[in-house]
Amino acid sequence: MNPKRIRIVELALLASLVAVGAQAADPPAHKYIGASKCGMCHKTAAKGDQLGQWTKSAHAKAFEVLASEKALAIAKEKGLDKPPQENDACLKCHVTGHGKPAAMFEASFKKEEGVSCESCHGPGSDYKAINVMKDLAASKAAGLIIPDEKTCVTCHNSESPTFKAFDFKTMWAKIQHPNPAKAKS
Repeated sequence: MNPKRIRIVELALLASLVAVGAQAADPPAHKYIGASKCGMCHKTAAKGDQLGQWTKSAHAKAFEVLASEKALAIAKEKGLDKPPQENDACLKCHVTGHGKPAAMFEASFKKEEGVSCESCHGPGSDYKAINVMKDLAASKAAGLIIPDEKTCVTCHNSESPTFKAFDFKTMWAKIQHPNPAKAKS
């Protein structure tokens, strides 16, 4: 076979392998940045003080509560092999992003923040920029989730050992944190 023709076939094969590899590659994942980063823009009264509201909520104390006597007793009753603050069965709902690969977490993320902004709104690395956040469509395209009842019942369900009835409308009224500046526009 002609060496020039062999080289053309080799190049064509290489190009097709590169194309297949590019299609098979996973798109880059949004990363978790932590409530402190979200709070940089969401802490003023003019914007609704979402950070302050979250800080006072049970969600902000979700990891901390796993160290309580009650949590330890529940873990023992359920026969869990590890303490609640180390147990996947507990952490999946008490720590934002638990179980995701380590590469999805920026250094600013702290599991001790419990159930923070990104549990409901998705990892914020790609929508945190002010120019993105000013455009809802761009924010959603960059990973922002607008939570709904389905988002909440991922954890607030009968799988939880402390579950009682969950009335989305009532609970939403307790945790909603609108931005008054957005309501004016």
